[in-house]
Amino acid sequence: MSVTLADVARRAGVSPATASRALGGRPHVAPATRLRVHRAADELQFVVSPEASRLAGGSGGRVGVVVPHLAQWSCGAVLEGLEPVLRGAGVDVLLYGVGDAAARTAFFADLPARRRVDALVVLGTALDEHERGRLELMAVPVVAAAATGRQPGVHVDEHAAARHAVDHLLHLGHRRIGAVAAAGPLDGVLDGALEAFAAAHREALRGAGFPHEDLLVRVGRGASGAAEGAGRLLGLREPPTAVVASSDEVALGVVRTLGRARLRVPDDVSVVGLGDHPLAEAADLTTVCRPVREQGAEAARMVLAALVDGAVPPSVVLPSRLVVRGSTAPPRSA
Repeated sequence: MSVTLADVARRAGVSPATASRALGGRPHVAPATRLRVHRAADELQFVVSPEASRLAGGSGGRVGVVVPHLAQWSCGAVLEGLEPVLRGAGVDVLLYGVGDAAARTAFFADLPARRRVDALVVLGTALDEHERGRLELMAVPVVAAAATGRQPGVHVDEHAAARHAVDHLLHLGHRRIGAVAAAGPLDGVLDGALEAFAAAHREALRGAGFPHEDLLVRVGRGASGAAEGAGRLLGLREPPTAVVASSDEVALGVVRTLGRARLRVPDDVSVVGLGDHPLAEAADLTTVCRPVREQGAEAARMVLAALVDGAVPPSVVLPSRLVVRGSTAPPRSA
């Protein structure tokens, strides 16, 4: 049985008109009354109709964007693609940063966006079952962008992207290809991209008949993680002649660590990244380009279609492409 505005008004002890003004954020409602109405709505899990909200407030629409890593280049690039498309359609964008465990828990517990937005874009992360259930209470379209998992949206085939990198190194003649997979504290099992990266590395080497055990290391994000990963690979009895990293940022950290070990790239060790970060070209880094800005723009178009049709369109998978630069070469043994 659906909960109505009248139910909320009865729970809060006010008239339906007062409940509507309180939930709509309109003036002439006492702070204590507004708080009581919001608490009643939360207790009853009542969600204001987006159409009613727009009509009451005269809004052209609002889309919330849930961002786990505000400082991460890829997240910013997706936003650069998404925001102009929505702005051009007269839609406002609200950012919700969930960069640590406490912020993420609070967001999905309180859902401050549920009476303020007409749709949500979940950027750069996957949702677990509990989080998906909480978002369903909002009764608004939810689109994923640059994320992994079961949420409909715009994705890149992460397995294919990693295979581009490893296959390139195999084609050059490398047989011992190390891999550094970096994850933050909130990623873990949620980061399906890392699992696809690991699987592609393992399958490519196994399919070529080359060893793959102990050649993949998992580390934390940042320069320290990249240094740790490179150090662990260099510490093997037979170090790799090439390394593929789960991002360009990690790859650049690997290059720096190799340089400190007096190893030259690509003469001694070849390195490939993923993403095509702006610094990759400046560093002459071979990489696999993920079309992150296109993901943002396509996600915005999906949101606009969902606001019109009431349903999120089918997921879109964008292709990646290998960009060969100066950080890869055949191994010396070749």
